[in-house]
Amino acid sequence: QVQLVESGGGLVQAGGSLRLSCAASGRTVSVRAMGWFRQAPGKEREFVATIDRSTINTYYADSVKGRFTISRDNAKNTLYLQMNNLKPEDTAVYYCAASFSPSWSAAMTQRMYDYWGQGTQVTVSS
Repeated sequence: QVQLVESGGGLVQAGGSLRLSCAASGRTVSVRAMGWFRQAPGKEREFVATIDRSTINTYYADSVKGRFTISRDNAKNTLYLQMNNLKPEDTAVYYCAASFSPSWSAAMTQRMYDYWGQGTQVTVSS
């Protein structure tokens, strides 16, 4: 079992920045990839970014590439998402997720993730 708790969401104006954190506890030694997903009102949950355990490999959705940066601190069991130049269309509930799978090729798919946090709201005003 792995427990994930997100924090850092809030209300920000367009062009602003936020840093999300996700604290992991439990069987963290077995966690491989970790990712961020988001769900906007009336839409399905979508992939945002993912990072492998080594922190060498990262992958981003085209919509956030160049604006968001994913990172993780394995010593602190914490995942981060630095979000810059935020846009109103970034408004959503952001979820972190953890995977036990050694596969990297499917790291942007929700089905690969075994544990999910409860989410943190990010609202970007225009």
